[in-house]
Amino acid sequence: MIAPPKPDLVTVNVDGKDIAVPKGTNMIEAARLASVEVPHYCYHPKLTVAGNCRMCLVEMGLPAVDPATKTPIMDPATGKQKINWMPRPTIACATNASPGLHIRTNTPAVVDCRNSVTEFLLINHPLDCPICDQAGECKLQEHSTAYGRGYSRFVEQKNVKPKRTQLGPRVTLDDERCILCSRCVRFSKEVAKDDVLGFIDRGSYSTLTCYPGRKLENNYSLNTVDICPVGALTSTDFRFKMRVWFLKQTPSIDTESSVGANTEVWSREGSIYRITPRQNDAVNDTWMADSGRILYKQVKAADRLVEYSIEGTAALPAVALAKAGGLLRAGSVAIVGSGRSSVEEQFLTRKLAEYLKAPVTLVSRVGPGDKILVSADRNPNVRGALVTGLVSSLPAQQLTELAAAIDAGQVKSVLSIGEDLTAAGLTAAQLAKVPVVYLGTQRNATSESAQVVIPTLTVFEKAGTFVNQQFRLQKFAKAVPGPAGVADDLATLAQLITAAGGPTLASDLGALWAIIAAEVKPLATVTYANLTASGLLLDGTPWAALPFVEGETLHFKPASPVAASA
Repeated sequence: MIAPPKPDLVTVNVDGKDIAVPKGTNMIEAARLASVEVPHYCYHPKLTVAGNCRMCLVEMGLPAVDPATKTPIMDPATGKQKINWMPRPTIACATNASPGLHIRTNTPAVVDCRNSVTEFLLINHPLDCPICDQAGECKLQEHSTAYGRGYSRFVEQKNVKPKRTQLGPRVTLDDERCILCSRCVRFSKEVAKDDVLGFIDRGSYSTLTCYPGRKLENNYSLNTVDICPVGALTSTDFRFKMRVWFLKQTPSIDTESSVGANTEVWSREGSIYRITPRQNDAVNDTWMADSGRILYKQVKAADRLVEYSIEGTAALPAVALAKAGGLLRAGSVAIVGSGRSSVEEQFLTRKLAEYLKAPVTLVSRVGPGDKILVSADRNPNVRGALVTGLVSSLPAQQLTELAAAIDAGQVKSVLSIGEDLTAAGLTAAQLAKVPVVYLGTQRNATSESAQVVIPTLTVFEKAGTFVNQQFRLQKFAKAVPGPAGVADDLATLAQLITAAGGPTLASDLGALWAIIAAEVKPLATVTYANLTASGLLLDGTPWAALPFVEGETLHFKPASPVAASA
């Protein structure tokens, strides 16, 4: 892998401290590298600069030079080049680093500018912080505490603007809280490629709205809620459900496609309340698709499998596993693995297949790719199956070979790991010919006809890793406990191997990764514990050249390495 070229560095001075930054870095980011916060609202590192809010005003100076000879003008008192300070403050978001640039971020003039900007922003802002759904995540609230005057000189009536406006199916607008930063407008145009938002009217009457006949209904609309610095845009689904300071954040992965967008799962006392994007510039910047945010609803869905059963009758876990082991020991087993299983689960599935000498197939899921963060490959971990050696070729959408083998009497039992075999092409008549052992989280036609049903956990109830479309190994953590009595998938697979007469294998991540590293060459130096939050890019040879499905390539430009989320 070729290392990216090193950026050209220039030295700038932030509050008297020299710091080297990449050329072209704006002064908000330069100050951040110097551990200095420049408050801002409209600036976002992943969007174009608008310069709307003026909150990031700083004093700026440039090295003095003789206009005629261009030679430096030295300060006799310090022996250093004199700095010419601009007569008025300038916005840091639109001021890029140049050699010798100086800024001051905390002078009396700068503080007075911030106080004035804050006062103007609050003139028509409602005094509803205690009931605002953005409380705990509101930049206006935070900066008002730090830079507000603590009193208001405004005695006139505030302008009243629309409340509880449905901009689209997932986003609600309280316009009287809007500070006209235009982050949502720029995101919709530049990232989502859906130029649907804009401002109407002027001055203190300006209002955010959709263009006539349009709605904010693209699959990335909730990112506008994430980047709204105030309580103007809120998620209709999460609105007034829970205060954010009560919620625990757990890093996870969006499993709706092979992109593998990084996410945060927000939960409290075993219940998930929302999913938001987690920054990873190499994968998804700071964005995620709306469709990935509702995946947590499967945890408590009406069709959730929560009990072990044999021929439709509830059974103890040990009894169900023993029955499944007996069916597998009969021989002529066909295993249908899953591109939605974790790397660790796929490795144990491979070990089970090796012991039973059973063929393994996967089921392909294909849908329209949007060329942003949803790929045409709707399985999150097909590449993990290739890396671990569970399969050696790409999966098909239909199990035609398995269907033919069942009809020919060559298969005595089928083990399905999370796959609805009827959706993959098997008929009810074919399923009736062989006993089926089904492992999964939700009820479906296969679980209804299976002889043994073993419930498993969702991605939110366990930990593990996936390999995304870039062949990047990424880990996810357990956010909430699973249903009472349902074992972890790794323990279930390890017990199934033992029940089938095989050896006893490790089922905890630490011990299992030692085995994986010893047997899977591309993962020889990896452990779950040392895998970083941004993941590890694996050598894709020989799988990278395989013709997966169209629409998998990430089409937005990754951000600058110096950028950080606002």
